[in-house]
Amino acid sequence: MLFGRSLLNHYFKYKRKVIQNITEINRRCIATCQSPKVLFFGTDNFSLPSLQKLHQNKVEVGVVTSFKSPANCVRSYAELQKLPLYRWPITAEQCAAYEVGVVVSFGHMIPLPIINAFPSGIINVHASLLPRWRGAAPIIYAIMKGDTKTGVSIMQIQPHHFDIGDILAQRELPIRSDIHMPELHSALSQLGADLLLDTVHNLKDQLAKATPQDEKLASFAPKITSRITEIMWSEQTASELYARYRALYGFKCLTTSFVDKQVQLIEVQQPQQQLAASLTPGQFTFHRGRKSLMIGCAGGTLLEVTQIRLEGKKPMSAQDFNNGFLKRAASLEFTRNKHVACC
Repeated sequence: MLFGRSLLNHYFKYKRKVIQNITEINRRCIATCQSPKVLFFGTDNFSLPSLQKLHQNKVEVGVVTSFKSPANCVRSYAELQKLPLYRWPITAEQCAAYEVGVVVSFGHMIPLPIINAFPSGIINVHASLLPRWRGAAPIIYAIMKGDTKTGVSIMQIQPHHFDIGDILAQRELPIRSDIHMPELHSALSQLGADLLLDTVHNLKDQLAKATPQDEKLASFAPKITSRITEIMWSEQTASELYARYRALYGFKCLTTSFVDKQVQLIEVQQPQQQLAASLTPGQFTFHRGRKSLMIGCAGGTLLEVTQIRLEGKKPMSAQDFNNGFLKRAASLEFTRNKHVACC
């Protein structure tokens, strides 16, 4: 009797597990069957996770990318996975087999005939909470301006202008006060890939619920130029410069000048404790205990630098810079970077 009851319990447990598995398989099949055929536009390592997410979840996808760079990771993935691959620019006829276009960090304005070639238009994954930080460098500006949160937006592509279309979906991400750009870039690329997959699986509903952006809240993150690296010691506090350093980390170095030579600040931090140093903006001293340069900034604040590169030299520690240059220098002061100022 006990044996029969135990066997019956096992049978019902097994039956429930089989039903759950079948339900999950059916759910995935329905989502896959309903997913539109996607033509993906992308070029870089921010684009790649989105392409991988679509492909690995059985969304039928073709790829449009630039063939100029041999190091194009999107092109390499498409070739490795034998995905349909198109060289930019493309024609409207090449889009005819696809329901929707998806743009992720593509870098090219999409013309109206291409947008109109897709029955559901083109959607874009943008690395900010639009309408904040429209433009080419939203991640850099979010860190540089001290934002405490950012995120990703899925929006409809409109002709002639970047990042103005209606919003289909958004997802937030907090910004730590010590985060550096590559870490946030990676986190947002993964967040964008997840949100894109959800959006593609529910495209008709998301398009129907799309909402216009509030133009009053718009801010802009234009393309980065060399001017953004220039330090204005009398105008920028140590906190502002450290935020800019973290925002540009891995991409560009902050720059200044010393005895008419350009200097790049390679490793920068804020002192963990307030140090008793009275330095005017741009003036610096070598702190032997910390083996670093302490530089005066606006508002009586101090910036700490542990590694620099002097024009024509290899990167060196602050201690090597002190031993090799400072002892015979006529002035211990960084000045405006003339190489950038004249550009």
